[in-house]
Amino acid sequence: MCNVSNHKQNKAVINRISRVCGHLGSIKKMIEENRDCKEILIQLAACKQAVNNIGKIYLTDHINHCVKNAINNNDQAIIEDLNDIIDKFIK
Repeated sequence: MCNVSNHKQNKAVINRISRVCGHLGSIKKMIEENRDCKEILIQLAACKQAVNNIGKIYLTDHINHCVKNAINNNDQAIIEDLNDIIDKFIK
């Protein structure tokens, strides 16, 4: 099992999540103000991309630390777990 404290990108990921949360709050306000659908959809697409980018950072960090350490310790189950993670991430 990989401990999340081993991830070097935690601070960057937390900062990005905070920005996405703020952005979602702004989108909620746009909806409450009955702003143009096109503007809202553009902002939702930006949030979706931001969340995907957070996932990419975290997945890369997971591979570089957790998976690498598990392989070095002959833990082959990590490959099955990684396949499952990638499958869920891509959906």
